Amino acid sequence: MTGNYAFIDGQNLYKGIQESGWELDYLKFRNYLRNKYKVTKAFIFLGYIPVNNKLYKRLQENGYTLIFKPVLEIKKAGKKDYKGNVDAELVLHTLININTYNKAVIVSGDGDFHCLIEYLDEKYKLEKILTPNENYSSLIRK
Repeated sequence: MTGNYAFIDGQNLYKGIQESGWELDYLKFRNYLRNKYKVTKAFIFLGYIPVNNKLYKRLQENGYTLIFKPVLEIKKAGKKDYKGNVDAELVLHTLININTYNKAVIVSGDGDFHCLIEYLDEKYKLEKILTPNENYSSLIRK
């Protein structure tokens, strides 16, 4: 085993931090995960939007492994919005890699991960759940 792995819901992290009025320094966050939770590999799950290529490059330079999901472009009131749900990819990669890490750190406040969190806990593979703000699902509160 090679230490702990982090599985990060990129949109949940970004939106949660944004709602708090903060800005996340991804390099400092990666170092925090490494130092506090012994995370040797940090997966971040994102919808792929070509205009964000500089961000993706910077995240990789900061030590993240990026897993992309294609997104749907939605137009609302003349504005572009994007929809790309990464939940299935996060769950899949957490389970694919379960025999390669000691414990998982899940970064999301999304209740859709309740069954994954329960499973990891039952298998003694859950290190920590980090939520990006105080508005997270009651399904993961316990």
